[in-house]
Amino acid sequence: MTETFIGHMLFFGFALTLGTSVSILFAGIEFTRKNKRALGFFYVVFLIAQTVCLWFLGWDMLTKLYPLLVHLPLICIFSLYNKRPWSISAVSVFSAFLCCQPPLWALTLCGVLFDNRIAESVVYGAAAFLTYYVLKKNTVKPFRQLIQISVKSCLILSVIPFLYYLLDYGTTTYTGILFRGAEWAVYMMFSAVCIFYFVFIVIYHTETQKQARMERERDMLDMQFRLAQTEFDSLRQVQQNAAVYRHDMRHHFAHLQGLVSRGRMEEAKEYLQTAQSDMDAITPVRFCENETVNLILSAFAAKAQQSGIQLEIDAKLPDSISFSDTELCSLLSNALENAIHACEAIPDRNNRFVTLRVYSRDNKLCIDIRNRYQKEPVFDQSLPVSTEQGHGFGVKSMARIVEKHGGVYQFSVEDGWFIFQATA
Repeated sequence: MTETFIGHMLFFGFALTLGTSVSILFAGIEFTRKNKRALGFFYVVFLIAQTVCLWFLGWDMLTKLYPLLVHLPLICIFSLYNKRPWSISAVSVFSAFLCCQPPLWALTLCGVLFDNRIAESVVYGAAAFLTYYVLKKNTVKPFRQLIQISVKSCLILSVIPFLYYLLDYGTTTYTGILFRGAEWAVYMMFSAVCIFYFVFIVIYHTETQKQARMERERDMLDMQFRLAQTEFDSLRQVQQNAAVYRHDMRHHFAHLQGLVSRGRMEEAKEYLQTAQSDMDAITPVRFCENETVNLILSAFAAKAQQSGIQLEIDAKLPDSISFSDTELCSLLSNALENAIHACEAIPDRNNRFVTLRVYSRDNKLCIDIRNRYQKEPVFDQSLPVSTEQGHGFGVKSMARIVEKHGGVYQFSVEDGWFIFQATA
């Protein structure tokens, strides 16, 4: 009797140590001095409670009461005292229970070789410490990351531990059906595994497709960003060409002076008109002090003119703002490109209008772009969406840039105008 009691005490002590330790690791509870004292106190309470229960009620009753003595209180402690979410607390305890099963294999093997309860419990304890070491070294970090992604992810991961928990207590501890060889109990366990397998396939496929779609969108946004960089480089080259042309003005003046001195006035007029046209073609219009914005607005002013669109610009920006040149180019280019594209679909050229107001207030960039449209815009989660192939990524790029700078944006429709407003 004494040997059996000691063996049982050793077994439950090792199981309690492994289960609570792994639960604490899985739940992500920090080992601060306060937590160590509190968890140590609760561990002693659990140990005393199961010792008393084992002494007065016996092995079978302690096994049946174990969920109420340890598991449920542990979930409550993690949630109420350590302030961990209920979902994470529960899945941590159930998963720790699942991890307590491998040492049972060692205990069962030892029971076949030796008919000694103390020896079996010591072997179980050694296997428990080995299991703890392996879990802590290889499993804890990815487990924490997965259960903290979202409540949905946490619930998915809890299916197998919770299902095993119910089946273990339902078919072995409380009823013993599994040990009696009941076919329906065996098939129920196999069926549960199969069901979860196929549910997991569906969920995994959905998540994989979602991840692939996000990667495609990221690639398209990166492409938009690179195109913005390329477009800005082209605009920069135009500015450099204008600077070179201005530098060569003395040669044009010398040639004009020669023509005038020889009385060839008509040739001088023609040459002057040609030089002026060339200068106008490559010289960006100056809208504000910011050279980057000047280049972008000059390029789109020319595009709007070619498409028969009336573009009104009110730009008041300092030379330096918090946005990089590439971010400015991507933000303004996408917004103006979408506005011009919408106006080009309007049959009546007299109704093609785009207005742009961009300014700085309290060191923040403020943008207000409005355009007429032919087809009513469609919104999804406050963002306009496009059914055209290859379109729609510019809007996401704009939103990402504004959010990167901690700003806010809004897309709306009012009185026949499509409006984009942003402050960042």
